[in-house]
Amino acid sequence: MLALDVLVAAHLRVTNFKENDTRMKSIFIGNLPFEASESDVRVTFEQYGEVRRVTMMTDRETGLPRGFAFVEMGSAEDAGKAISMFNGHSMENRAIVVNEARPQTTRAPRGAGGGGRGAEGRRRG
Repeated sequence: MLALDVLVAAHLRVTNFKENDTRMKSIFIGNLPFEASESDVRVTFEQYGEVRRVTMMTDRETGLPRGFAFVEMGSAEDAGKAISMFNGHSMENRAIVVNEARPQTTRAPRGAGGGGRGAEGRRRG
């Protein structure tokens, strides 16, 4: 059953990113000024259509902005217009990168980390 679930999920990811798809599209915005707010991003992208959601990425530990965001537009057409108009656009003297967001891939879980002995764990002496 798990294999079937994986196939269905893969199919949904592919069908959600077809160019002629008129459903909501997610846009990646990189190299954002750290001073940019969710409101700044929303107002900027609303010039080219309905903005359904803005997600500003922040550092887990400090809560400070990481310099990138995702914007979900109301349609693929609006997303395409926004991408073509804003990729390379200057925002507070920074050239932002704007392109279609790719589906998140599954990553291996991170280990507890730290405390390694290096040199394959051998002690000297």
